[in-house]
Amino acid sequence: MSRRNRATLSAWQNRLLGELRSLARERPHEVRLVQQHQLDADGDATLRLRLRTADISHRPGGLELGDEEEFIVRIHPSVFLPPRAEVDHTRFLGFPHVLQGQRLCIYLDPSREWRPSAGMAGFLSRLWDWLTDAASGAFDPSTAMYHAVGGVLHHADGTPTIVVREPVLPKRSQIAWLIPRSPHRYDLTSLTGRDGHRTPVFVLASDLPFGAASTFALFLTLLDDPHLDRAEGRASEASPQSPAFLITLLASALRNPDGTEQYFVLAVPHPAGGPHHLLGGRLPAAIADTLRHIAKKHGTAVNLDPAIINADIPIEWCSMSDERQEVTTRRDDDRPVNGFQGKTVQIWGCGGLGSWIAEFIARAGAATITVCDPGTITGGLLVRQNYTEADIGQTKADALAARLRAIRDDLTVTVAEGRVPDPAFSLAADLIIDATVSHSITTYLGAPAGEERKALIAQVATDSRTGTLGIANICAPGATCTPSELDDQAGRSVIADGQLELYHPLWEEAAKSDELIPTRGCSVPTFHGSAADLAAVAATLVNMIGLHLQQAEAVVSGTHLIALPHATAGPRHHFLPVASGNLP
Repeated sequence: MSRRNRATLSAWQNRLLGELRSLARERPHEVRLVQQHQLDADGDATLRLRLRTADISHRPGGLELGDEEEFIVRIHPSVFLPPRAEVDHTRFLGFPHVLQGQRLCIYLDPSREWRPSAGMAGFLSRLWDWLTDAASGAFDPSTAMYHAVGGVLHHADGTPTIVVREPVLPKRSQIAWLIPRSPHRYDLTSLTGRDGHRTPVFVLASDLPFGAASTFALFLTLLDDPHLDRAEGRASEASPQSPAFLITLLASALRNPDGTEQYFVLAVPHPAGGPHHLLGGRLPAAIADTLRHIAKKHGTAVNLDPAIINADIPIEWCSMSDERQEVTTRRDDDRPVNGFQGKTVQIWGCGGLGSWIAEFIARAGAATITVCDPGTITGGLLVRQNYTEADIGQTKADALAARLRAIRDDLTVTVAEGRVPDPAFSLAADLIIDATVSHSITTYLGAPAGEERKALIAQVATDSRTGTLGIANICAPGATCTPSELDDQAGRSVIADGQLELYHPLWEEAAKSDELIPTRGCSVPTFHGSAADLAAVAATLVNMIGLHLQQAEAVVSGTHLIALPHATAGPRHHFLPVASGNLP
């Protein structure tokens, strides 16, 4: 090892290199160092080692391994980045979890899977497990990370994220528009007549196992020779795609204003079939202007030889937020809140519970939410209600509606004037949540009971003393019991049950010390509780209500009682079904 290497290696690199040398001495027939380390320009210590792989079992469809395999190992100077394993051949090209044809993806999520305490032995063990799984065909090629584009997450600093929600048509090329939503977000749409960047969407005939490159010239080369067969002295099996791509790109650039960048989207077929993987790129404005000049002078069908294009022209790859249904699984899949998907929901009362409940239901996938609360937001409410300084002075309903609309583009949000929506409007809802804690509204809710009511009614509240308890009275559609009758029945049962003493305050008159006076003067008494308390109670009650919405038939009426972990002793959840005499 040179004096320079000794001086510039980090303590972490020295440790791993020492461990590797010890392993090679202890297991010379399994691990051999074939080249001492060198430091590259990034400060990585790079070395070569060979592992004996003759004893790894092979199954049909698995990776073909020799008796020995040689790897390039890169050790980063930081403990936060795991060592990296690469090969300098293309025998593994196109295999799942092989990035850019030569780098092995042995850590899918390094933050969870890389254990620095295990050191070099842990890294080699992980590499060995990868080789064993690869040889046995254990990898699913349909889920291999970014397999269609060589395992590369293409992205350049300063580019916007492109949001894609519409399906991509299978035809070779099509025109779409990028609609700027903010400096950091553009939406891709095929809807004509929209103002935005005219953007070609080009469907490739082959995957890109080496990735899509960072320069325009190399990218065009990969379009025509995606497996770099010519570099290996073989004829490319792929038909040239760059001429058609360039024609499409020139036509779009010609129709976009001078001085603007030119975007494009690639739909890359996946080797395992299924939906295409999408890549979005752009050319700088100066290059886009050159394309416009060429198109104006020679037309869009001009034959541009990729070999003569400036090799230094960059492609600025954009982050893709691919939200097409065929490629996306909701992160809340198979959870109680799935019961809200597609539902029409009304939320009466947008205060300590209602403001949080509304947001959780919006994120859960409700189709329509109507909010109703004429109260005005003041600064003191920000301690625990789902509002901001900018909302002060607005009605709660208007401010909450704006927040919900900002969460999802496809959510319809309406504001009902007054304390409750129009009765005919309410009868069409799937769910009515009453978070007003109003005796008058409880009485009012008794009116739409019966077979004409489609909506499930859920009355929710917390306790005055701590804000750590929650109650949800659930009246199923068609139930003969009113919310008031259901609450009375639950109260009698709870008060009579010593094991449910924790929940007695929900039906007892509040003592003077149970409530607080938030401001001087004739300030309306309110309950104790923080934003953390109320958001947690609201979230738990939303889950309980969601479970009832998931019931396909014979939705059960009853009362849910919940308590947060820091409430006093007692059951954290208890459900009281409606008494048989009051069943629908």
